[in-house]
Amino acid sequence: MNTMVRSIVLSSIFQNMIITLIIINGITMGIETSRSLDMSYREVIEYFNSFVIAVFTIEIIMRIYVHRVEFFKDPWSIFDFIIVAISLVPAGEGLEIIRVLRVLRLFRLITVIPQMRKVVSALGSVIPGMSSIAAILILFFYVFAIMATQLYSETFPQWFGTLGESFYTLFQIMTLESWSMGVVRPVMEVHPHSWVFFIIFILIATFIMVNLIIAIVVDAMSAISQDGSSIDSKEETTLVEIKALKDEIRELKELIKSSNTAR
Repeated sequence: MNTMVRSIVLSSIFQNMIITLIIINGITMGIETSRSLDMSYREVIEYFNSFVIAVFTIEIIMRIYVHRVEFFKDPWSIFDFIIVAISLVPAGEGLEIIRVLRVLRLFRLITVIPQMRKVVSALGSVIPGMSSIAAILILFFYVFAIMATQLYSETFPQWFGTLGESFYTLFQIMTLESWSMGVVRPVMEVHPHSWVFFIIFILIATFIMVNLIIAIVVDAMSAISQDGSSIDSKEETTLVEIKALKDEIRELKELIKSSNTAR
């Protein structure tokens, strides 16, 4: 029984079916947001959602049956279990957030598709390096937010009236979203030398710190491609060695046949 269930769970047909259901379910969730959706179609979508939840629940039960305790040692399996458990909680009155969280089951595509898992694992591996840079960036933001509040709170309270507003305005400037005409030039009309403050902030925050984070992520992505290429090269080497071994066996058989014929 265990062998049969294992063959079903690990089969490509079963995995492709789960992927297809997740994709279709994502489409139906998007359709549900339409206010003009007819009630009859809405009922069909509700029935389909119930079917999807039932299939996912059966899949999790089958995986637990096959892997036993090992299932709960795998972080991806635990993630799937939590997502399905959230979907099973009835979204009654006062629990509307549960209905919203059900959309998280679309993230199951990450656990089902190996390439996506590799990308997420690579991003997780760079968190320590990113956290140190993020800490420096937050400290940098904090210092400049205090300075901006002290310098411009009286003349531009809508942007720098409080520390929180200064944080938000500096974040907008960091993204380069309407930073010149929307913020800096109006400030420069009252404070002509304020451009020095904002240019220094942009140079450090946008062109140095953010690019450092991007560089770490790109390095992680390149490591994935290198690992994949190394695996492919190993497979090619193995195939070449197997072919050479077959050729040697064939030559040995021919030598044996020729020696027997000579006798």
